[in-house]
Amino acid sequence: MPSASNSSTVLQRAAPAELGFDVGRLGRIREAIDRDVASGLIPGAVIGIARRGRIALLEGYGFRDKTAGTPMWADAVFSIASMTKPMVSVGIMMLAEEGRLLLGDPVSKFLPQLTGMKVAKSITSDTLETVPAEREMTVQDLLRHTSGLTYQNRGTGAAYKAYPVHGTSATLGKDEFLTQLAKAPLLFQPGTAWEYGLSTDILGFIIEAVSGQRLGAFLSERLWQPLGMADTGFELTDQTRERYARALPKDPLTGDPLIVHHATGKASKWESGGGGCVSTAADYLRFTQMLLDGGVGNGKRILGRKTIALMTSDHLGDTIVNRLAQTMDPAFSGYGFGLGFAVRKEQGLSAANGTAGDYYWSGVYGTYFWNDPAERMTVVAMIVAPGPLRLRYRQLIRSLVLQAIVD
Repeated sequence: MPSASNSSTVLQRAAPAELGFDVGRLGRIREAIDRDVASGLIPGAVIGIARRGRIALLEGYGFRDKTAGTPMWADAVFSIASMTKPMVSVGIMMLAEEGRLLLGDPVSKFLPQLTGMKVAKSITSDTLETVPAEREMTVQDLLRHTSGLTYQNRGTGAAYKAYPVHGTSATLGKDEFLTQLAKAPLLFQPGTAWEYGLSTDILGFIIEAVSGQRLGAFLSERLWQPLGMADTGFELTDQTRERYARALPKDPLTGDPLIVHHATGKASKWESGGGGCVSTAADYLRFTQMLLDGGVGNGKRILGRKTIALMTSDHLGDTIVNRLAQTMDPAFSGYGFGLGFAVRKEQGLSAANGTAGDYYWSGVYGTYFWNDPAERMTVVAMIVAPGPLRLRYRQLIRSLVLQAIVD
């Protein structure tokens, strides 16, 4: 079985027992995933675990293409959807560290098209009525999802319907998209409530406006190349297409067709900072290990230690309405949100196992990562599970990994 390419440039493998894992208990990961593959719930997965700076596990399970019978290898390439967001958030913080923007800057400073956006009086009404925004949304609001921006498909009211189709499915070019978005209402007054949506796509546009580069070129130069993330990008290449992991034809729970952007061969209208990338487990481990190591990866300083500390702290506090568990991840009560990640505030409350101070994010197609600074551990789960099943695997992988720690 081929291993992930060039993984030794950042993380060396070690015997799991040396890193505090019980080998037998770690084997429960394969048992659980093999069960679900045999049951037809998922085609396959790649799981990567690093602890104390070394890889305890990096393995493929099941099929990269179930229809063709192609086995899953550890170097398989996945559509990671919203796991693009943490990388774009890091890109914004690079510009902040250089003094090229401030987190308190209004978004309209960089994207004047979004000046003067209104706020919906009701998010459920079939009739759209708006009131003026009490203040403009800021770069910090975008990072912590308190801008008031949403996605068109997160509701059925008139406020949602006013939003243009987003991300890899966008039908409008960037300029036209921004013009249309400016006419849509914010769901909440900026800085008052957590709402998932277009915030990180707008961060990507800000990176382009400030840097003068396309988003992918900026991230490649400043993040992916320095960390050795050779298989990460916004489109499949000749080198990655043959290793692309495909979803099942139909959702095993609903029977609905499963359509993943990169499997369609269609080109995106613009590079979606909110969800447009492909990557491998080994590549993403390079990224998450850099976060865990305080901004240093592959021997290179990507961000400052204090910047990472700021990003992985809760930025919702007690005054901002936290709708994360209510509207996104029901099992993750007790999590706040930092600058690009959900952040665990205490040991209890959440149905998902974890440690106070851990942080995570995920992708709509089934991929997931979390970092546990207290355990000096990072975990990347590349699972092809579009649809409702993805919520199950966010809990399952945590449980399977943490039960295997015995030191």
